[in-house]
Amino acid sequence: MSTKKAKPIDEKDLKGFKYFKVICRLLERLHEAGCQRDRAHNRTLHMDQYMALLLLYMFNPMCESLRGIQRASLLAKVQKILKVPRTSMGSLSEAVQVFDSNLLREIIGELANQLRPIPHSAKLDDVGGILTLVDGTLLAALPKMTWALWKDEHNALKAHGQFELLKGVPVAATITAGNAGERAQLAQVLQGGRIYVKDRGYAEYALFQKIIDAGSSFVCRIADNAKFEVVEERELSAEALAAGVVRDAVVHLGCKSRRGDLEQAVRIVEIACTPHHKRSGKTGRGGPEQGDTILIATDRLDLPADVVGLIFRHRWQIEIFFRFFKHVLGCRHLLSHDANGIEMQTYAAIIACLLIALWTGGKPTRATYEMICYRFLGWVSEEELDNHIAGLSQQEGSKNPG
Repeated sequence: MSTKKAKPIDEKDLKGFKYFKVICRLLERLHEAGCQRDRAHNRTLHMDQYMALLLLYMFNPMCESLRGIQRASLLAKVQKILKVPRTSMGSLSEAVQVFDSNLLREIIGELANQLRPIPHSAKLDDVGGILTLVDGTLLAALPKMTWALWKDEHNALKAHGQFELLKGVPVAATITAGNAGERAQLAQVLQGGRIYVKDRGYAEYALFQKIIDAGSSFVCRIADNAKFEVVEERELSAEALAAGVVRDAVVHLGCKSRRGDLEQAVRIVEIACTPHHKRSGKTGRGGPEQGDTILIATDRLDLPADVVGLIFRHRWQIEIFFRFFKHVLGCRHLLSHDANGIEMQTYAAIIACLLIALWTGGKPTRATYEMICYRFLGWVSEEELDNHIAGLSQQEGSKNPG
């Protein structure tokens, strides 16, 4: 274990606070949250202040831990601009027990509503729903986090995320134990007016019905050997053939004994792909086998087959976000052992992504995140950061999404 003492954070190391002004105004409504039990009226750290410190952690590499956040709170500049008090480790640790992470969802929704669509294919303009990618990712948990126990050899928790495709940002997340079912979790948070885009881990016919009942639609890969009864074979257009579609059919999914899970007919779009074979080796890893085609199920009978394929082809973007979430925003390092505290950290990461998108007009990237961090460290000027953002706008404007 290293005995090297952490370098104190100096005020001259912190720049770029103008970017916090918008979010600090939104966070003000949370100031009295969790104060119901504070009968003595002696609480010094409030929820809006705690979240401001979490966002400082997200954007300033000088803050590497909860202790780093506590040291930053001692600086007069941080206290003045973020309107936070001198904070103790005890107050920071207690915060996750007092403040409700669910209160952040409304703020995330408001920020997301301010975003304009990023450049995308014109074929996705009239799909009739908010394209929402869903998936889950595992985060390593500490042995003392008994609520996250998964298997004898693993201790993990799971982040269930939702990502709006046409805005290029995450919009929701829930933290559970690592063995929590992704399909059951999605069923609890369904909204109307969305098109949920999912991989085959979410292929459950009863879930498809719940999505339809909620006033939404789905585009989901199903197992290559899925059983179905064909109602109608559809003729393939030239666009569909060019996109690799080899079959478009209206079907009843499942055998007759399971027909009650999803009563209505849906659609199967079969698309040619590059076969995937498991990697050889002792671990046997490499993902499930994949044949020459994949099957995409959807309740949207009106969409062209090539558009259904295009929608599913973008599903991987939520995987890119998870990598950004863990490796760039640093959420592999958990600041709390409490599920609510981890969810607050996750929501802070989502807010950070939304802020980057609002500042730049595009989806968050590592390069832009690094430039913002450099600004907070004082290594680049405000003009240099503004020029970087202006350059991004020019790049996006020159793209022809087709």
